[in-house]
Amino acid sequence: MVKQARAARTRQALVRAAAEVFAAEGTAAWSRPAIIERGGGCSGALNCHCASKHDLAAEVERAAADGAQRLAERCRSRADTLLQSLVHTACGLLLAVVADPVIRAGFRLSGDPSRKGGSRLLRWWQAWVHELVVQAQREGELARDVPADVATTVIVAATAGFEVMGAADRDVLSVERVTQLWTFVLPRLASSPDHASTSPQPQTPLEQPGDQVH
Repeated sequence: MVKQARAARTRQALVRAAAEVFAAEGTAAWSRPAIIERGGGCSGALNCHCASKHDLAAEVERAAADGAQRLAERCRSRADTLLQSLVHTACGLLLAVVADPVIRAGFRLSGDPSRKGGSRLLRWWQAWVHELVVQAQREGELARDVPADVATTVIVAATAGFEVMGAADRDVLSVERVTQLWTFVLPRLASSPDHASTSPQPQTPLEQPGDQVH
């Protein structure tokens, strides 16, 4: 049990270290020594857990997707409406991009066209948004003249776009900027003033989404 716990901590540290490198420099400029130094491990541990750059990137993106899903589940359980759940989850993810290198690297890796078989986080996010928007449409929360596919595309594109812009200017991902996004978008999506009055104020996650690596 002790060895398993130690191995899990080592793996988590290496994944987080790789995420920090990928988030800052991308996969093209990755450095094994930099990851080993950041992770406080040895080259043997890195070879054991993730033998290649592809393996490391896949592990980081998986951890980011798992963390994003936990965040979405928390927001969903606390929301009074489907649109409120959508707002809080999207805002929480954008704020997590700033605070958590695993989530930040996950979005960066998902948007990297050079990676074959990647984009796990973006695929999950698109599927999750579409499912929730369709449910909101069935429940009468979504405006009748707003197609679910169009709403999904706009929301996912806005989220990914904020991450790309935030890579160059972190101020773009401030609470105020994220809130302004929903101030413009939410009234157009909602079927009534009651649904549009859902507060777009982002909720800071209780835990960093990428902290738990299984």
